[in-house]
Amino acid sequence: MSPADLTPQLEQLLETAARLVAATDAEAILLIAEQPLDWSRVRQVAGTAAMLVAADNERDLDGVGDHGLQKVTLDVAGLPVQERIAQALLECVAAERIAPEARVVAVYSGFEAGTIDSVSLLRLEEHLGQLTVRDLRNLETKVPLETLKLVVDLAVEIGREGREGKPVGTLFVVGDARKVLHSSHSAGFDPVRGYSRGERRLTDGRVREGIKEIAQLDGAFVVSADGTVEAAARYIDASAESVSVAKGLGARHWAAAAITRRTKSVAVAVSETSGTVRIFQNGEVVLRIEPFRRAMKWKDFEYEPPGAD
Repeated sequence: MSPADLTPQLEQLLETAARLVAATDAEAILLIAEQPLDWSRVRQVAGTAAMLVAADNERDLDGVGDHGLQKVTLDVAGLPVQERIAQALLECVAAERIAPEARVVAVYSGFEAGTIDSVSLLRLEEHLGQLTVRDLRNLETKVPLETLKLVVDLAVEIGREGREGKPVGTLFVVGDARKVLHSSHSAGFDPVRGYSRGERRLTDGRVREGIKEIAQLDGAFVVSADGTVEAAARYIDASAESVSVAKGLGARHWAAAAITRRTKSVAVAVSETSGTVRIFQNGEVVLRIEPFRRAMKWKDFEYEPPGAD
């Protein structure tokens, strides 16, 4: 598909976004693209402001990086624009492109699908509790960073989305899989049993969607260091005698603490009541992530388009 020329309306919105960045000390402009655009012109109109361009289709982002723009590929096609913006922001924070406390000016299709017609100033500080790559890297574990990120991202999605509108709690135990399996037992039904290793890898989007479908089952998912789901619906047998967790946390979190004290694994627990994700290592919570549930505050503002009297 050939890049589309910028409409006068889009040019005005980008100019307004650039002025708003300067006026509010915002960190970047986030453009939710609906089709390939003349990225050279986008860069020219937006001026020197840092620019993030997000789209559901990789083809719509062709050439973005050639003009000093940063591309963000989404995987939320068909969802409301608020969810697409939320996902784009989460991806950018996780990749350390923007700070969790940043202000970002979003340019997007707010009223008419396929037509970019809206600008909003988003304040992330009070609403975005997302994990960064640096946080994961600081964990002293033999589990590869990419595997941890896959599991944590999946856990955050489960905490945010739930299942059929209802909250879902679940537990992932990552790494040291042989000892974890030895320190747990099957609940009697394992939905991943019988599949080949290639059909159980979390790098496959279909596998991640399948895990989300069965996340409400009792027990834990055991994930190997290479991102393969070794087993599901496992009851943890490790003793919780030598561990302690915060008041109000239930059996799932006790199990996470116990299994990471006994083995060299990392546990990722999703709270059923709040969607909060907690990461356990050596029997303790080392990181906590709050879910991002369309909790952005949309700040309206008034402006006069160029040429107005």
